[in-house]
Amino acid sequence: MYLRHFSLRELPFSITPDPAFFYPHEGAQAALNTLLIALRSGEGFLKIVGEVGCGKTLLCRQLLRSLQDEFVTAYIPNPDMGPDDLLMALARELGIELAPPLSRHQVLSSLQEGLLRHAEAGRSVLVCIDEAQATRMATLESLRLLSNLETEKRKLLQIVLFGQPELDEILARPQIRQLLQRITFSEYLGGMQPERVGAYLAHRLAVAAADGLTDIRVFEPAAAVALARCSRGVPRLVNVLAHKCLLLAFGENTHRVLERHVTLAAADTPGVQLHTGPGSRWSPARWWRRLLGPRSVKPQAGGTV
Repeated sequence: MYLRHFSLRELPFSITPDPAFFYPHEGAQAALNTLLIALRSGEGFLKIVGEVGCGKTLLCRQLLRSLQDEFVTAYIPNPDMGPDDLLMALARELGIELAPPLSRHQVLSSLQEGLLRHAEAGRSVLVCIDEAQATRMATLESLRLLSNLETEKRKLLQIVLFGQPELDEILARPQIRQLLQRITFSEYLGGMQPERVGAYLAHRLAVAAADGLTDIRVFEPAAAVALARCSRGVPRLVNVLAHKCLLLAFGENTHRVLERHVTLAAADTPGVQLHTGPGSRWSPARWWRRLLGPRSVKPQAGGTV
C-alpha cells in the first residue's frame, strides 16, 4: 500500500526472517560470532536460546548463509517428530538416498555412510534445528547418538539448537544430562538496546529502498524512542509497530513517523508496553478510520468499500 509513497522496493518491516535484513546489534552479532568461531573450530553441539520474537530464526538463516560455501547444511524448522522421522528428515536435507527397507538401523547406516563420504571429501556437515524446545525427549536422545559419529580426527556432524528458554529447562532434566554435557558453547539472544532501535529502523528501510534517493530517516527520534520503549527492543514487535506507523503516516499523506503514530500503533498491538489510562485501546474500526485519514478508497464496481 505505501511502497510508492515512501519510495520502497519491498516491505521493510515484514516479520518473515529474511537474512537480507539481518541487523547485527550487540546480542545478535555476539551470538553469530560465537557460532562461527565454534563451528569452524569443529565443535559438535551448540545452543542459542532467546525469547519469542528476538530473531532466533533470522540468526539461524544468517548463519546458514554465512557458511554456505564452507559447510554442507541441513535445516530442520520443526523438530516435533519422533526419532525415526528426524533421521529421515536429516537424510533428505543432506541429499542422502535411503533404500528400503527403511528400518532405523538402515537409516542410521545410510546417514553414517553419507557423512563419511562428506568427511572424506573434506566437507563439514552442519545441522541447524529451529524451535528446538519442541523436540521430544526420545528425539533429543537420538540427536545425542548422532553426535557420537566421528572419525579419529573430527566430528562427522555438528549441530546447533535454536530454542526458547524452555529448551534450557528440558536440557536440565536428568534423563538427558549426557546431551547437556556435550553442548560446548551457548549464547542467549535478547532484544536490542533502546539506543539501537533508531539505527535498526533506518537499516531495514535502506535494505528495502527503491533507490539511493529513498529517505531512510522516516522515523523521528522521538518516535524511535517511543517505539523502543513500547517494544522493549524485541525485533518482531519493532517490525509490527513500525509497519503500522508507516500505514498511519501514509494515511495522513505525510512522510514522517511521529511519536503519536507510535502511540496509536501500540494501542492496537498486543504484547507492547503502553502506559495509558483505561479505555485508551482503539477498536479495529477506529484504527482503520485513522489509517485512511484524508485518503479515500473508491469502491469497485458492484462492490462496497
